[in-house]
Amino acid sequence: MEEEKELKKNIPVLPWMRNPVDITTFDQCSLDLVPFIDPRLVVALKNMSITSLFPVQLSVWQETIGPGSFERDLCINSPTGSGKTLAYALPIVQMLSTRAVKCLRALVVLPTRDLALQVKEVFSALAPALGLSVGLAVGQSSISDEISELIKKPNVEYGICYDPEEFSYELQSAVDILVATPGRLMDHINNTDGFTLEHLCYLVIDETDRLLREAYQSWLPTVIQLTSSSVDGNFPSADDLLPFTYGSLKTIRRVGTERGFKGKAYPRLAKMVLSATLTQDPSKLAQLDLHHPLLLTTGERRYKLPEELKSFKVLCQSKLKPIYLVSLLQNLQGEKSIVFTSSVESTHRLCTLLKFFDNLQIEFKEYSRLQRQSVRSKTLRAFRSGQVQVLISSDAMTRGMDVEGVRNVINYDMPAYIKTYIHRAGRTARAGLSGCCFTLMHKDEIKRFKKMLQKADCNSCPTYSVSSEVIESLRPMYTSALDKLRENVESEKFKKSKIRLKTSNVRKEK
Repeated sequence: MEEEKELKKNIPVLPWMRNPVDITTFDQCSLDLVPFIDPRLVVALKNMSITSLFPVQLSVWQETIGPGSFERDLCINSPTGSGKTLAYALPIVQMLSTRAVKCLRALVVLPTRDLALQVKEVFSALAPALGLSVGLAVGQSSISDEISELIKKPNVEYGICYDPEEFSYELQSAVDILVATPGRLMDHINNTDGFTLEHLCYLVIDETDRLLREAYQSWLPTVIQLTSSSVDGNFPSADDLLPFTYGSLKTIRRVGTERGFKGKAYPRLAKMVLSATLTQDPSKLAQLDLHHPLLLTTGERRYKLPEELKSFKVLCQSKLKPIYLVSLLQNLQGEKSIVFTSSVESTHRLCTLLKFFDNLQIEFKEYSRLQRQSVRSKTLRAFRSGQVQVLISSDAMTRGMDVEGVRNVINYDMPAYIKTYIHRAGRTARAGLSGCCFTLMHKDEIKRFKKMLQKADCNSCPTYSVSSEVIESLRPMYTSALDKLRENVESEKFKKSKIRLKTSNVRKEK
């Protein structure tokens, strides 16, 4: 314990992270009591069956719409399922509701398509009520289809002759808010005529630690550069940075001299960064170029599990782990559950194996990045609607995905890090509801697992007992399923080798 305390002292912590705002001091607040909220937003929220704001939503509202008035950039470290998406969507929609001209003023960046689609749905439920439009740039459809949704061409009346010298062919944004993944965002920045971040007022970086950890084509430095002032005090020339112009409308950013803006651009780009496991690495946070940042968090601990989550360990023999999983799923009697494995290959193999169990009577589906986006979307819809009770997934589902009614999370493969455990477990016990997280392990892994949970102040993790009689009764079925899996693996290998051979021959012929 003393060693842990000494280690913590040696970890550098930025000064602004030492005195955070504790979100837990806020109570849930009825919409009718939320200060300054637009009545049209209240109606939209009630149509979403939302009648009150959670603590994280209220605390962000206070720092953006209330007394805070977005004077500082916000870093929000809050558990999964606490309502972070609505926390930033609400103030952004309200702040943009007074805009007179349609421009791209708010950008929300997320690491995956599925998460971006989910966030876009939240904005689409709110924005139209205040006359705003939302776009999506994730690579789900062709880039030409996205461009037609994002960029508006001027109306040209046929039959009228225009003087090319007098007529300015101006392309304009068709959306006020854009939800994007980094790769497709860079595609539009580099190649789409009329796409500009020149007027951007708000930047949200959701799942910040993941977006900072992975390079993603240097999207962050590019966005910050395109929304900063140049040496002469004006916004960087579009001709210098991008192959387009945006017409006469300009958002001029100058270098400020008053307190808090010395050497920085204003009107500034307001930023909100969010995660359930926000990094404390100064070098990574420096990339964000934050303005007098304010940290909002839940208590003193960096890692925190949902309050209504119950954690269990399931002790099993390694070679018989699939049997223990089947027995556990049978005990859960069709409750909506997500099973996590360590890789996409493990997900596919486990799902294939379970298909060979006779009379399993559980509807389950595979969900991983090996699948096409259309297949994943269809699987997710079936899981949400209850047609599928169990989703077997790689860590593609761990971050941010919100599926209503997930009662259980099962770690088929024990996660290596507490961050992964938090993000996996956070698929259940969301929005104040209860849920369970089961982790399958053999006895040699108990000590490491216990040490990992202590980082999230979780000292109680009882053992969930699985009947040895049930395990023995499932053995014959498991042996048969294993034999069929081996045949299936050989068949898949043969098919892949034939495809590779065919491709190689075609190349030789060319």
